[in-house]
Order: sequence, then C-alpha cells, then structure tokens
Amino acid sequence: MSIKSRGLTAALFASACLLPFAAHAQEADDDGTLTAAFAPPAASPARHIVEAPVTGTTLSREDIRRDADGTPDTGALITAIPGVAANTGGGVSSMPSVRGLSEQRIRIVVDNVPIDAACPNDMNAPLSYTDPQTIASIAVVPGVSPVSMGGDTIAGVISVETAPPRFAIDGNLLLTGEASAFYRSNGDGVSTALTLTAAGKHVSATYSGSYTAAGRYSGGGDLGVVRSTEYAKTDHQLALAAQTTAGLFELKGGYHHAPYEGFPNQYMDMTGNRSWFVNGRYKGLFDWGKLDLPGSYRQTRHEMNFLADKLPGDMPMNTDVDTFTAAVKIELPLSKTASLRAGADYHNEWLNDWWPPVAGSMMMGPNTFVNVNAAHRDRLGAFGEWEQHWTPSFSTLAGVRYDRVAMNTGLVAPYGTSMMQMADAKAAGAFNAADRHRVDDNWSGTLLASWQAGKAVAIELGYAHKVRSPNIYERYSWGRGAMASRMIGWYGDGNGYVGNLDLKPERADTLSAALRLGHEGGATLKLSPYYTHVNGYIDAGFLQALTNAMGMPTGFVQLRFANEEAGFHGLDASASLPLAKGTSLTARASWLRGRNLSFHQPVYHQMPFNAAVGIGHAAGPFEAGAEVLFVARKDRVDPVRNEPVTSGYTLVNLRAAYALAGWKLSVSADNLFDDVYFEPLGGVSLGDYKATGALRPVPGRGRSVNVGLSTKF
Repeated sequence: MSIKSRGLTAALFASACLLPFAAHAQEADDDGTLTAAFAPPAASPARHIVEAPVTGTTLSREDIRRDADGTPDTGALITAIPGVAANTGGGVSSMPSVRGLSEQRIRIVVDNVPIDAACPNDMNAPLSYTDPQTIASIAVVPGVSPVSMGGDTIAGVISVETAPPRFAIDGNLLLTGEASAFYRSNGDGVSTALTLTAAGKHVSATYSGSYTAAGRYSGGGDLGVVRSTEYAKTDHQLALAAQTTAGLFELKGGYHHAPYEGFPNQYMDMTGNRSWFVNGRYKGLFDWGKLDLPGSYRQTRHEMNFLADKLPGDMPMNTDVDTFTAAVKIELPLSKTASLRAGADYHNEWLNDWWPPVAGSMMMGPNTFVNVNAAHRDRLGAFGEWEQHWTPSFSTLAGVRYDRVAMNTGLVAPYGTSMMQMADAKAAGAFNAADRHRVDDNWSGTLLASWQAGKAVAIELGYAHKVRSPNIYERYSWGRGAMASRMIGWYGDGNGYVGNLDLKPERADTLSAALRLGHEGGATLKLSPYYTHVNGYIDAGFLQALTNAMGMPTGFVQLRFANEEAGFHGLDASASLPLAKGTSLTARASWLRGRNLSFHQPVYHQMPFNAAVGIGHAAGPFEAGAEVLFVARKDRVDPVRNEPVTSGYTLVNLRAAYALAGWKLSVSADNLFDDVYFEPLGGVSLGDYKATGALRPVPGRGRSVNVGLSTKF
C-alpha cells in the first residue's frame, strides 16, 4: 500500500472510531437552535488563552463579515490585528507575517488542521483555501503560544474556524442558511457564498460553498493596470455531525479548485490548483476530563506556467502534495483551580515536484527536470501543559513539547547534460551522492503569567522557547542554474534560491508582555512589547550575480539558504474610546525592528511603522464607519536581496451598511482618494517588468467601490 493510500485509510479510520459512554453538552443560540458546546480542546485557543491580554486576538464572525466586502483574501483581512502584516502574493494568496516572522514560521490551522504549501513559490498558501464569507472566527496567537496549540513554529499560531455544528432545540427539523454576494469595482471582482444547514436534535449537515474571481486591478493614481493580478477560485465543503451520548462526532469533506491566479511578484503564475480533503473528529466530555481525537487527509495537485501577462513562453511546473494529520489530546482537571493538558500528534507531508520538458527548447529539455522526488517530512510530537489559577485574579500556564522531524528525498535530475545545463547537471550529481536523510529533535516550552490587577488593569508576561525545522524546499532545492534557482522562493524579489542540506532548525526565544487598561463598555488601551532572538534563523547568503544571455548583470542574484542569527523587537498597541451612544473611536499601531545580527543589516520584508484611526457608528439597522490608515516609508531594506525602498502613504476607507427584513446591504470605498502607493511587503513587480522592462515595487490597489448583499434565513 502506498504512503498516500495509508494516509487516507488512517484518516477515515480515525474519523470513524467510536468511544463509549461520554457525556455531552449543548447551548442555545440566539435563534433558539443548538450549537455543540464542548469546551475548547487543548489545540484550540482555550477560554483562558483567548481572554488573556497577550496571548491572542480573535476576530469574530461580525468582524470578518464587515470587512469581507473589501477583499476575498483572508491573509489581507487579518492585517487589522496589530502586529500582523501580509506579504503580497496572488489575489487570494497573500502570506501573513506575525511580528516580523513570515508564514513559513507560523503554524496556520483551518478547523484545527494544518495545511502544507504545495508550491516552490508558496502560491497555494494555507489561507488561500479559506473564504472570509464562510469563516466563523480567526484567532491570532503571536510568539508565546501554548505548546498545546502545536509545534514546529517560532512565530505563533493563526487558527481559522468555520461554524460549529448546529442542532434543533425541540427535535423538529431545522433548516437555516446564509447567502452573500459582493462586487468590487477595481478589477471587476465578484464573490458569492452560500451556507445551508439541515439538522435534527442529534444529527446535523451543513454545506458551505463560495466562488470569487477578478481581473487585473489598477494601481492608485496614474500607475495603470498591474499585470498578473487576475484570479478565480471556488470552494465547497460538507460537514456532518452527530451529537450522541457517546460524544460529538464530526466528519468534513471539501474540494478546492483555482483554475488560475496571477502573481505580480513571481516569474510564474498558477495555472491550476485542485485540492480535496476529509477531516474526522471526536470530542468527548467524561467524568475524568475531556478527550479530543482529530484526523485529516488532504491531497493537492498544483500547476504553474505563464498566464497571458507573461507570455510568450512556456515552462510547465507541477507539484503533488499529500498530507496526513492525527492527534490524541486530553484535558484532566487536577483540582477546582488546576488542569493538565497532554497529547501527541503526527503530521506527514509527501511531495513530488517535477517540470516537464518543453518541445523544441534547448534549455528546458529533452528530459523532465526532477526538482523534488518523493520527499517526505514526518513530524511526531508530544506535549504536556499545566494551567493553575492561584487566585481569582492570578493564573499561570506552563508547558513543554517535544517534536521529532524526519526528512528524506529521492534522486533528482536536470533537463539534460548540454553545456548550458552543466550547472544543474553537476548540482544534481552532487545532491544525489549526498546523504539526504535528516532528523531533528526539537524541544519547546512556554510560560505565561496573567494578573488581573484591578477591575480596569490586566497584566501578562510570557516567555517561550520555540523550534522550527526547515521545510522541504529550504533543505532540498538543489538547482544551481540561473533559471532553475529563480523558480524557487516565496519572497517575490526576483532572485534565485538554492537549498542547503546542512540547515539546522531555527531556535527562537521570545519575551512578551502586555498591559491592558480599561474594561468592556468603556475606554480601553492595550500595549504589547516583545523581543524575539532567533539562533539559526534561515536567511540567505550570496552565491553569485545573475546575468542575462549576453552575460550582462540583471540586477538579480543567486542565494543559498543559510542559518544566521536574527533579532526582532517591537510594540503593538490598540485602543478604543466610546464617544456617544452607538459611536466609538478606535486606533491601532505597530512598530517593528528586525535585524540580521550575523551581518548587522535589516531582515527582509519587515513592515514599517503603521497606524490606523477609525470611527464607527451603529444605530438600529444602520451602521457606518471611516478609517485613516498611515504607513511610514520603508527604507530599512535587505541589501543582499536588493529589496526596494517604498514611500510612506495615507489611505482613507469608508463603509456603510443597512439591514432590512433579513437582508443587509453594504457599501464601502477603499483608497477613497485613489492615492498612489507601493506595497511595502510586495517585492518587485515582475509581471510588469517582463512586459515593459521597467522594474518597480508592486503597486498598491487604487480606489475601489464595493457593494455587498447578504441574508440569513
């Protein structure tokens, strides 16, 4: 039986296993229906964690829906949280960054399941499989995240949850749902979504589906159309649940299809991405504690080539990824004030990456370029976590975690062995002759202390030691030819990247604190300073300048992944102030400094100082708001990657909505004055570069007027 078949069989078995005699609980929603009401398991943001001032910020369904008319991109949407930024990707595939640490270093889970990228350019980022219209909540837990939320991360956790199963309260058949549609003028973007639930007292079924598409957007002012920014995708999911005396059983399956997505800062575009998954989960509440058994299998088939903006040319690149995840998690009450969480989890990633030959090409042929051959990355982890409420106002959370990461891959091959392919041919020979098996033993720990010093004062201190092993492309990308190396990398900088078999895990030590003043319903202020020091930070070292066919410099370079030392420190702040009945003023700001301590220079892709001030008003069925966003000039750039400087800018955004007879109409304007700006984390606009020969940062989106209509039934 193949690895893929074994993974699917195990996932189905985990989802079907029965455990007897567990108690269960339910709670009534506002509409009189029931939602499964098990306390959050150890791997989800627990009640203590979500409410604490440091460890997490949660966007509710209302927060998400309010901003969904402006973007279908979940990664861009969560930048409303201080300390979270988004590295530019495709229209629905931006890559989040938390306190200066990029997506590769963040544990991103959807319904408690991690999703692996299946692309050397990270075009199918984990959040690209979600849609803001069908999300129930998003929790962001930076840096000092509890070990029960997972390992193999140094930046924290982003947890996306769809709605929990709902059940009828009186045994009658429950039929309910939501529908929404949006139009965005810039790029002629459209989004639609539908959710339908049919449920009885013990059985529930929910279908969720969404579709989004857009053409190329226009930059602000006279910047014109930004090439390679079109996209389309659709997602479908069916969730089944049974609430029994033995506990809650859930089974979810889904299908994702993105037929195309342009990437303005990559040489390639996505010309197809198909993925399906099945998740199973059991949750039980016993006299002795809680039990959580999740399992998941996902298969992804990914294709890259050139869309119309980057033609002429042909360079097919294919990636297959299969992943299997399973876990056992328990929570034991030690006393009325203490609890213990413990568990084990397993994650398997299997990846093939190959580039078919191009007919008639002397460089891309006559054979298939085998970039990654049946690579696997197996992680087996175990954790223990103790939570103690010493007094009603003081509590601590301490945990330790061990993860064993084992990796290996098969033999690789270049397109051919001609003179122009010699760099890749030699590199393939050296790679195949090397020992490619690697095992990392990673220990992590977290300590948090929370003190409610008074009715309006809360303080939290946290320390974490976290470890992340290199990903498959960081260790196993081997091509040394200029073209081959430029196909590797998720940085959007146009440079070429080469893997490094000798990479060590990143080991990060983080200190964070938070002070929260005020209380719900009144003025509030939250300040969160932090410092992270990373030993073995995976950066990139210079190999050579890249030249064109005439031997002339291109302005791009070839780099090799390398362990270095880095430090990140900053301050996140947020505040709210009630002005009058139904009216409030909000503000947020983030300041960050990331530095490569090995070479005393800025780290790549660090968001400059940014702040936003907004005012909102709600009165009965009407609500309105305005926001002013300021982003400072980014002149602290990575000289190794030739990172571009971007100017500071200020944007004004407006929104309004009105609800009537079960329907809600929303109207918004983003970048109201059509200001010119460039994305600080956008990299270089390679789509425009190929068409015009002029190199510039990726332009920001110009004015867009958005209209949305939604209903619940």
